[in-house]
Amino acid sequence: MNPTTRPARPEDAPAIARVYSQGIADRVATFETEPRDAAQILAALADRGDRYPTMVAEREGQVVAAAWAGLYRSRPCYAGIAEFSVYADRAARGSGAGRAALAALIAACEERGFWKLVSRVFPENAASRALCVRLGFREVGIYRRHAQLDGIWRDVVIVELLIGVARE
Repeated sequence: MNPTTRPARPEDAPAIARVYSQGIADRVATFETEPRDAAQILAALADRGDRYPTMVAEREGQVVAAAWAGLYRSRPCYAGIAEFSVYADRAARGSGAGRAALAALIAACEERGFWKLVSRVFPENAASRALCVRLGFREVGIYRRHAQLDGIWRDVVIVELLIGVARE
């Protein structure tokens, strides 16, 4: 069954926290180390407001993936660039849920006038890198020893997607 997508609502906070916390625990998708709770997700949704969307993918009424955009840099010249993240529930990985959530996020960002989405992906996170390539992102370089995770230096692959007026 293909997932459906929609903008996140406040009542999705527990499910988004669960999915994001799985990604944190798995240590393959983020430098974050502490799980998130619903209150933290609610605060993040409020902080991002309508400018930076959060989209969820659902199956049978259950949130199975989430993708969100956030501020890239505060300088006005970067107002059309957003940084994104996408996480899928462990049981939904490889099923198209993450792809659906990220595709919906791309469309929502384009509607808001963004011209570029960027992120950083661990080099060994083959699933996320493949997802980005399938959705048209290009890998533009590697930040070496970008930060430490559990005391180990980690590199990240920089990805970008031109959307809206920049794509033309």
